Amino acid sequence: MSNLLIPDPIISFQGVHKAFGRQKVLDDVSLDIERGKTTVIIGPSGTGKSVFIKLLVGLLKPDRGSILVDGEDITRLKEKRLYEVRKKFGMLFQDGALFDSMDVGENVAFPLRRHTRKSEKEIREIVALKLAQVGLPGVEHKFPSELSGGMRKRVGIARAIALEPEIVLFDEPNSGLDPVMSDAIDKLILRMQHELGLTFVVISHDIPGTFQIADRIAMLYKSKLIAYGAAQDLRDADDPILRQFFDRSAVGPIQVV
Repeated sequence: MSNLLIPDPIISFQGVHKAFGRQKVLDDVSLDIERGKTTVIIGPSGTGKSVFIKLLVGLLKPDRGSILVDGEDITRLKEKRLYEVRKKFGMLFQDGALFDSMDVGENVAFPLRRHTRKSEKEIREIVALKLAQVGLPGVEHKFPSELSGGMRKRVGIARAIALEPEIVLFDEPNSGLDPVMSDAIDKLILRMQHELGLTFVVISHDIPGTFQIADRIAMLYKSKLIAYGAAQDLRDADDPILRQFFDRSAVGPIQVV
């Protein structure tokens, strides 16, 4: 289940190792991520999910192994080329990471002003379009402090797709949300992936949400990739670690500390 073959993957981790001192975080992790699908990375806290994301965008370098994005090994790139490759990515952070001093329109426009030479008219049109796509038309002049948690997440998604990236990374998109709003965000992610056809990579602890949005699920445990496959295949698997995690049980091989 951890050797899923994917032709023409958009992302490929090949024998990736990463440690901080004596703490091994990722140990010989290999997986291919399918283009135009949603892959959810799950696992207990401290199993390397956040490090996985940082490696993927080149904020960290692996100790060994290769990370290919569209066939290009980012671990060997000079800073200038790596900067260009990063433009393929959009990112939704856990808390939305909006700038409190900027209104919604300015927040969504931020990457457009920083990375493009578009006119202000073009930027305003793109901002309006992206906000409409996440179900928030006409909120450009509101400030983050005026928004609910779910609205801030949606503004964060609008900003993440402003540059029309090929890949969007979601770090705990349901973090801090009540169950109703979590479901709304999951349905938005599902709809946007279908409409835009982008590759979504999601870090999540939310089991119901994972099964709602995932085409593929990868589970990290004790620095290893222990399972990777179609969401339904993992749901039906009898692996005791998967079963404990999906059942949200304190009893099983995953130790509660």
